[in-house]
Amino acid sequence: MPSEPLDSSNVVGRRMRSRREELGWSQEKVGVLIGIDESSARARISRYEVGTHEPPVETARLIAHVLGVPLAYLYCDEEDVATLLKGLAAQSVSQQKAIVTRWLQGLR
Repeated sequence: MPSEPLDSSNVVGRRMRSRREELGWSQEKVGVLIGIDESSARARISRYEVGTHEPPVETARLIAHVLGVPLAYLYCDEEDVATLLKGLAAQSVSQQKAIVTRWLQGLR
């Protein structure tokens, strides 16, 4: 049974926070890793996570990269699909290709 979609009004922020907490990282650490000045890093990441602001796509791309997830994961409102995206991204490129090939063959 598919999971319920997340409320899309702040899916990016919730995905950011969830992944950041999985890694045990502070908001400040994420901000600094994407190049935000240390003095404002925590506040800026907090604003993204609570939905006060949505990061521009290029900023979201940087955040996804430092969090080790594909950009699509941050925008995915389906929990099961987001989990698949995160798991697929954790594989090597050759494993990713093999998984996708097997999946496509299963569709035929």
